[in-house]
Amino acid sequence: MTGAVIKPVIPATPSPRDGHAAVGIGTTRRTLPLPAMAAPRTSDVVYGMAAVDCRGRVADRTVLTALSWAPGDRLDIRESHGLLLVRRDDHGVFSVTKQGHLRLPANVRHRCGLVPGDRVLLVTDSQRDLLIVHPPAALDDLLAHRHTEVRGGDPA
Repeated sequence: MTGAVIKPVIPATPSPRDGHAAVGIGTTRRTLPLPAMAAPRTSDVVYGMAAVDCRGRVADRTVLTALSWAPGDRLDIRESHGLLLVRRDDHGVFSVTKQGHLRLPANVRHRCGLVPGDRVLLVTDSQRDLLIVHPPAALDDLLAHRHTEVRGGDPA
């Protein structure tokens, strides 16, 4: 079988002054402006996410390590404005489990509407030796305004 050979078509290479930046030999790519980034973090707050299991346990070693909490440490756990405040307290009724988990008591879980499988945001305040647990409902309230703002005022 014989036939004519089709020659390849190679487009001209645009120059950098046309809004393109050279990437490699014979290739170019249009550069996009970069958005301004938020200021760097200045806080020593440690965040974690964990699921609540069927016994109310929450496991996040990074958060407990940041607070220097160990198995057997006594804790005071209270609900305040939809959040759970957990503090180390020598006279506390609760404690970090032998496996290094935080066990949230049933009455507190019910008050905050927590059910097994819910994921919670864990926030440390090491200066106050405090762990703040944000249930999903509290996160919804916290973020609703910001999300509306980002969508240009559209609440839907």
